[in-house]
Amino acid sequence: MNSITYSCASGGVGAGTELTVVVTGGAGFLGSHLCEHLVAQGHRVICLDNFHTGRPANVRALAESGRFELIEHDIVVPFESMLPRFDHIYNLACPASPPHYQTDPVATALICSQGTYNCLQAAKRHGARVFHASTSEIYGDPEVHPQTEGYHGNVNTIGPRSCYDEGKRFAETLMTDFGKRHGLVTRMARIFNTYGPRMQPDDGRVVSNFIVQALLGKDITVYGSGEQTRSFCFVSDLIDGFARLMANGDGPLGPMNLGNPVETTVGELARIVTDTVGSRSKVVYKPLPIDDPRRRRPDIAQAKAVLGWSPKVELAAGLRRTIAYFDQQLRHGYLHPANGRPDMVQLSRARPELVGAAP
Repeated sequence: MNSITYSCASGGVGAGTELTVVVTGGAGFLGSHLCEHLVAQGHRVICLDNFHTGRPANVRALAESGRFELIEHDIVVPFESMLPRFDHIYNLACPASPPHYQTDPVATALICSQGTYNCLQAAKRHGARVFHASTSEIYGDPEVHPQTEGYHGNVNTIGPRSCYDEGKRFAETLMTDFGKRHGLVTRMARIFNTYGPRMQPDDGRVVSNFIVQALLGKDITVYGSGEQTRSFCFVSDLIDGFARLMANGDGPLGPMNLGNPVETTVGELARIVTDTVGSRSKVVYKPLPIDDPRRRRPDIAQAKAVLGWSPKVELAAGLRRTIAYFDQQLRHGYLHPANGRPDMVQLSRARPELVGAAP
């Protein structure tokens, strides 16, 4: 398993105290990094995942700690009585990329609604603190820029992204009202674009798309003009934000933006990736998907003021680590994009100097 270093000036989750922590969606991209962080902090971690988008391989090495348990379970099915007493629960269970959450939009909506409700019921039964992974998608195609937590968004309720966007918006309402009614400490992070090792190659996200295409020498697919913007946060920075948010007091605290405020156009990202890989891939343009946001940048003033948090990893450095991870995975045949197994011969011919590059 590839190691990424995390820090947390506020002491992390329950610093100095061993806690039992449940992480739903813990075998996924973000979940596996969170589990790794919690185990490193000395906590006992119970990971629930139905492996719809998560991979057991992402957390396999954690079993060696003796403080990690992996349970295959879909959180749409209640689980409050199947777990030992726990102190904290992080709800990260939900497909987060359009190709994945649009595969079964009804299931996505139920994960955000019924799944979140089941997490809250479990927290109530065990008297646990609750963290919910929300998203910048609750802002939709924003008319306010940058996006502050006070902005209520511009979301299509019946579009192809609605199952996720509206599902996450409903989940925030459920977290808030259930938490108030039952006296639970709840924390919610509105996550902006995040990247790093353990992303899936077929998740349809711009960073993974560009990297895999560049490594394989294929055309770089840009949807729209390439002038639309995103803000890219490296995964270790985000997990640090999670830890600080979860550790912050016992009083009420609303949803908080976590993301990198540096804005980058999609076209510029394509150039950086191809230059870093040394690829001769050419950029091809395709129509912009329905309801795809034109601009996306977080206002992180609250995170700075309340948590003392801001991202540290610059885009170029984070991309080098992510490219090295994908290169290693592709060469060993661990990644299987939706269009079939990568052409390993083609990759070796395209970038022979990257053989053996360490993530």
